[in-house]
Amino acid sequence: MKLHQNVRHFASRAALETPVVRSAAKSGLVRMHTKIFLGKADPEYAEERKAHLDALFDATVDTYLRALQKGYSEAEAREITHIQANFDFYNHGWTEMMEIPTDELEAHYDRYREFFETWEITIDDPLGQFAPPDGLPEAPATPERLEDPEHPHAMGGFADDVYVETDDGDLVVGGQDEPAEADISNAPGVRDEDRDKH
Repeated sequence: MKLHQNVRHFASRAALETPVVRSAAKSGLVRMHTKIFLGKADPEYAEERKAHLDALFDATVDTYLRALQKGYSEAEAREITHIQANFDFYNHGWTEMMEIPTDELEAHYDRYREFFETWEITIDDPLGQFAPPDGLPEAPATPERLEDPEHPHAMGGFADDVYVETDDGDLVVGGQDEPAEADISNAPGVRDEDRDKH
């Protein structure tokens, strides 16, 4: 999968690992991801997917932290969560929101098979043990879109490794080296003005 990676991603990691701002950072990341993916959704269905996406991304932040604890790099841990989201989108037939083509789902699963199997994550059960106790809020599926999938936001050909594009436009296999220190104020949700955006 091809991801972007910059100082804000490292700041988000640092904020999530800092108890005093963890909750604000998590809320900020959830809001940001929901907004991004609702922007990719068919406008006809976007609003009815919001609660589902909020809960999905809340759970994937927990996955991200656990992957970091298990020694995955920032880029790898983030890719794991994006793969989970794409499994969920696939299961609902939300192909217009997918970041990877449907025929590359298995290849992405296989790269992180050890992690996914440990936490009972499958394509059919994208959150595994990270699922909320009551499950995710229901949202209407569009399964007919799987018959001839169109995914304008998907980028194929990046299933063999994690690829990150830097702010300079360079493509780095495996991700960038993490900075010695990251300013957590650069993380979504941490600044006072971010916290006021609900």
